Amino acid sequence: MPGATMTSPTALPYRSGLMAVRPEWIDYNGHLNLAYYHVLFDKGIDGLFDSIGLGETYRAERGYTTYTAEAHVCYLREVPPQAEVYVTSQIVGLDEKRLHIFQELHHSDDWAAATLESLSLSIDQRGDAPKVAPFPSGTFARVSAAAAAHAELARPERLGRSIGMPRR
Repeated sequence: MPGATMTSPTALPYRSGLMAVRPEWIDYNGHLNLAYYHVLFDKGIDGLFDSIGLGETYRAERGYTTYTAEAHVCYLREVPPQAEVYVTSQIVGLDEKRLHIFQELHHSDDWAAATLESLSLSIDQRGDAPKVAPFPSGTFARVSAAAAAHAELARPERLGRSIGMPRR
């Protein structure tokens, strides 16, 4: 997806380049359809994953990848037609098999449109069937270094939200 130059992977939180909202992504309510928020979040993390060794090259060369096990989106504000947006991504948790990420989708005018909190699993695609497996040691070291840098950031306010309808 064409866009502006993204920030350095050492900039915190990671910020993607600008991405254009496509006309076919606008729903009958006149704003970005909910499915395309996910597309933008997914595209918005590609640069971070490339920089920490989890991108497409990782899969092609190592036979490992990540799968999303869980994701939670909060829709904060409608994204209008013809908007440009960017995504910030912060690593908020890591262990030998799991990566916890918090992302925010921002309009180019810098207001927040949505958040996405996700848990990804390290997947070994070699062999007969993909399976959850520890990150390879060199990859884990790179991701750990990025996670340590991101740990210096404030914890996102919306981190850990859940869906519920409390009884009145």
